[in-house]
Amino acid sequence: MKVSEDLVLAVKQMIIDSLNLEDITPDDIDTDAPLFGDGLGLDSIDALELGLALKNRFGVVISPNSENVKEHFYSVATLVKFIESAS
Repeated sequence: MKVSEDLVLAVKQMIIDSLNLEDITPDDIDTDAPLFGDGLGLDSIDALELGLALKNRFGVVISPNSENVKEHFYSVATLVKFIESAS
């Protein structure tokens, strides 16, 4: 299933805006790269911020108790797939 380029761009912009990532543009974020650790280098506090931003922007909630939470937050692509499946 091909992900929506508009949604990919919106998720990247949400990440930049919600985490106040200065000097980063959506083009700087690899859609398939890990968001945590070696990729974008986010941490658990960033995950909480992103969870709140997802709820506010897209109306979707990822339960912190969900066993799939790490899968959903792996990359921009996995977040987009989650948003599409939850909509």
